[in-house]
Amino acid sequence: MPKLEAIAEALHADLEARTAARDRALANARQLIRFCAHAIRAVHRDDHAQAAEKLAAARALAEELRADLAAFPELYYAGYTQDALKEFAEASIVHALTRDGEIPGPAELGIPASAYVRGLAETVGELRRRVLDLLRHGYSAEIERLLGLMDDIYAVLVTMDYPDAVTYGLRRLTDIARSLLERTRGDVTLGLRQQVLEGALSRLESRLADET
Repeated sequence: MPKLEAIAEALHADLEARTAARDRALANARQLIRFCAHAIRAVHRDDHAQAAEKLAAARALAEELRADLAAFPELYYAGYTQDALKEFAEASIVHALTRDGEIPGPAELGIPASAYVRGLAETVGELRRRVLDLLRHGYSAEIERLLGLMDDIYAVLVTMDYPDAVTYGLRRLTDIARSLLERTRGDVTLGLRQQVLEGALSRLESRLADET
């Protein structure tokens, strides 16, 4: 059956191409996630030059994924690809916000809204980490700014009332963000009260020392 043989050859060619594209996508997705993790680590070390370098490499991989999978949308929207793009969104947003910069949008990053919004949700956890690092040195205006950003992000997340089939589990991430926000607000309040108390005690000790 010559026609069946021709069909089989075409099927092999198509599936070989898809398999090769999938293998490249898996490798690029893993590398993309590593670059994003290194970028966030650099942010928390205040090494923004290193963070920018890692994010530039991550952006190149994200663009490569989009171009390489243009003919295979089912692979582009597969879980491993979208998870990697979500990490790219998170790292990019964290880098911008911790530098008091303008938050990048999904169009600027070249990623789908579903990946972006999940990255936005996970940004709350990294902002909390930043707040706690700063809080060890005492309350500051920067802590208040970051807490306000966490609140703003959560306010956006709660408006995204769409099926999980569309947002890939955003509702659960929103619940986590709310919990992190509440805990961080409590930590900041406790830290501020402790700082005020320590200041009052220090002033009292100075006054008693002057009177003796």
